[in-house]
Amino acid sequence: MGMTPTFEAAADAGIITPDQAAKLAVFYHDRPPAAAVGGATTAASAEFAAGPRFDLAHTLWYFGALIVLSAMGMFSTIAFASLGPGALLVTAIVYAAAFAFAGDHLWRRRDLKIPGGLLITIAVGMAPMAVFAVQEMTGAWVFAEPGNYKSFFDYVKGGWLPMEIATLIVALVAIRFYRFGFIAMVAAVMLWFMSMDLTPWIAQTSDFSWSLRATVSMWFGLGLIVAAWLVDVRQRKADYAFWLHLAGAAAFWGGLTFQNSDSELAKFLYCLLNVGLMGFAVFLSRRVYAVFGALGVMTYLGYLSAKLFMDSALFPFALSGLGIGVIALGLFYHRHSARLAAAFERYIPDALKKLRPAAR
Repeated sequence: MGMTPTFEAAADAGIITPDQAAKLAVFYHDRPPAAAVGGATTAASAEFAAGPRFDLAHTLWYFGALIVLSAMGMFSTIAFASLGPGALLVTAIVYAAAFAFAGDHLWRRRDLKIPGGLLITIAVGMAPMAVFAVQEMTGAWVFAEPGNYKSFFDYVKGGWLPMEIATLIVALVAIRFYRFGFIAMVAAVMLWFMSMDLTPWIAQTSDFSWSLRATVSMWFGLGLIVAAWLVDVRQRKADYAFWLHLAGAAAFWGGLTFQNSDSELAKFLYCLLNVGLMGFAVFLSRRVYAVFGALGVMTYLGYLSAKLFMDSALFPFALSGLGIGVIALGLFYHRHSARLAAAFERYIPDALKKLRPAAR
């Protein structure tokens, strides 16, 4: 079978009008994915078509997975680390094997792909602990010994690089066998850690200030956003790009927000960049950028309130009026979204259309 024609193609062929094409696109975007012939879809295509869902069951699944990963990582205690490298290695191997076995079992069931993929992700998340334990037992540190395992999530040190590289490799192998998007989040976090840990070595400095951290995070996040964009345009199955977009947006926005400048122009440009993020969200149909963009604009407005207009009694009223105007704009868009979408599709250059993720 060939590729399913798009509503835009149908409009170009004169079968339907551009306005009808836009309305159909909005209608099917808001509906859950339809079942395939025979009443079932493949789990991979269903996951991609639906995108990350956040009903109660999915929320509990993801939340539980994050609890386990956090418990074995950033929330591990000093007492846990004091068990010794042998106990850490055994824990990592047992956890990885158990979660991989259970995850593979669930993955084979068509209706339990998501919890299965999350258990596989937990198994991948045991790789840093295992590599740390082996290095601790053998003393084979690439750089100086970085400290206890808990510090892996707190401090930038070159000694963590083998853990990050190994975890990245395990994540890529897991993605090869289990087409599950959340595994890409683990890979993205490891890449972010690597960017931080390589910076002092490349810059030949041990003074890794918060300013330098913010700069590295901002540029890494920007690079990850570009990578996520490319994946978004090319992917056809599991939505790997969602988690890459989330990690990239968080790294870029966090690095941008923590830049320190006394220039009012720089702060205003920060606000404009966040407005740009909201526009970028519309272009890619990725709400995550709208969330971070809105947070950035609110941060700038909070700065104006606390610094520049702290003595102005009219500022809260003016800001309230602005907020009401934004709400009204949202209502206007909601009412005329199909018509605006049709106009957007009609006037956007063909070169830019090719850069938009087709599946979105």
